[in-house]
Amino acid sequence: MNISSLKNKHMLNLSGIGSRIIPGLVILLFSYPVFAKDYRVNSTSSTLEWEAKKVTGQHVGTISFGEGTLNVERKKITGGKVAVDMNTIADTDLTNDAYKQKLIGHLKSDDFFGVEKFPQATLDVKNVALKSDNLYHFTADLTIKGISSPVEFDAEVKNDAGQLTANGTIVVNRTKYGIKYGSGSFFEGLGDKMIYDEFTLKFKLVATTN
Repeated sequence: MNISSLKNKHMLNLSGIGSRIIPGLVILLFSYPVFAKDYRVNSTSSTLEWEAKKVTGQHVGTISFGEGTLNVERKKITGGKVAVDMNTIADTDLTNDAYKQKLIGHLKSDDFFGVEKFPQATLDVKNVALKSDNLYHFTADLTIKGISSPVEFDAEVKNDAGQLTANGTIVVNRTKYGIKYGSGSFFEGLGDKMIYDEFTLKFKLVATTN
């Protein structure tokens, strides 16, 4: 076998290897976006309901989500960050407008959420673990009034035709964010003016790929 034949055989071998490697790389590059995508939160379709209790009763209301992005791989949430617009705090249980405005004003004051200085709260998802079927356990950092503290909660997540929907409830201890007004954990003799430390956030979060 002469040198020319050896060269041709070598080139054919390289060509064969390339013909196998290149299609594989193309498939990998073009299939990755199918498995990993960022979903943008639809604040209009999403809902966030709060409930806070005191010795003499409770109040319920709503807050609006702001901008947010969820990281999704193979139709499962792997991370993300969502903002909450604290200026949108509203009460839905009071019928007297004067009382309603007084409550909202107090919630926006420094006694509670200090909205003028801290107009946004954020939820930064750190870890997601499958519990069963569509039920997932989330670990996240919740930031309120510039203070971050970890929270854990379960949520049912469904992903259909490019739309992701997550439903769940987060229990928040307000004192971890410096909100101590009316707290029996820090003040004595409050009587029927005591406000419980924990409040809940029931959410429906909708996000899409476009």
